[in-house]
Amino acid sequence: MIDIGRLLPSDRDVWEGLFRSYIDFYERVEPDEMYDRAWSAFQADATLHALGARIDGRLVGITHFLTHGNTSAPGTDVCYLQDLFTAPDVRGKGVGRALIEAVADWARSRGCSRVYWNTHESNSVARHLYDNVAENRGFIRYQIELSS
Repeated sequence: MIDIGRLLPSDRDVWEGLFRSYIDFYERVEPDEMYDRAWSAFQADATLHALGARIDGRLVGITHFLTHGNTSAPGTDVCYLQDLFTAPDVRGKGVGRALIEAVADWARSRGCSRVYWNTHESNSVARHLYDNVAENRGFIRYQIELSS
């Protein structure tokens, strides 16, 4: 059985290992401070949110998400599912689906009008799941990196 819930303080090390694997998957490098800032924000649970998936008490998946305003329906927020990662040994066992459903339930309970996310076009394993739980509307993402 998959249990979904908030990340506990005792999850810190396992969460960071999963998040680092997610960052590695997308061939990014982030400073250690980013993990500290993210963890603090998730524990505060005010603007950035996180859920974990557990099987037999073991943290095997994570998702990070946030809400923001929506210009096409003022007064109704939308939920952006920013990160989703599962341990390789539990892929195909429903963990990703359970995390997406939990984010959708969370967003629905707060009056959000939709949940959306991005993934890389080459991420065929994840896209197989996403094609079964959501609609690909065909958008292409552009990005400008701003120096700090």
